[in-house]
Amino acid sequence: MTTRKIITTDKAPKPVGPYNQAIAATGSMLFVSGQIAIDIKTNQIAYTDDVSKQTKQAMENLKAILSGSGTTFSNVVKTTVYLKNMDDFATVNEVYGKYFDSANAPARACVEVSRLPKDVLVEIDCIAVIPNS
Repeated sequence: MTTRKIITTDKAPKPVGPYNQAIAATGSMLFVSGQIAIDIKTNQIAYTDDVSKQTKQAMENLKAILSGSGTTFSNVVKTTVYLKNMDDFATVNEVYGKYFDSANAPARACVEVSRLPKDVLVEIDCIAVIPNS
């Protein structure tokens, strides 16, 4: 049985986006590689200049991998978001937040990097728990 518990404390800062301070989890762990806005139909970068659409494509790619592994976004315990430009933080949060119930969102880190694969604007990876059968 998968165990996933939200950890919060008033002795640390509240999250500034759709994530929680920490998650405690038990079960089989799935480590998903960073996903970028590659369209599976064309194997090409989608939406080269639109961070919102690139974020949606990256999240859909994560969703497909999670599903193929027998789990869902509800079992994600940690994500890392890599941005080419931190000015895109709010836009990425808006799209990212549609994939997680805010009360049950995973822990997260978000960092600005100088360059990402294929010159995309955003890359996202995650760690999830796979429910035991």
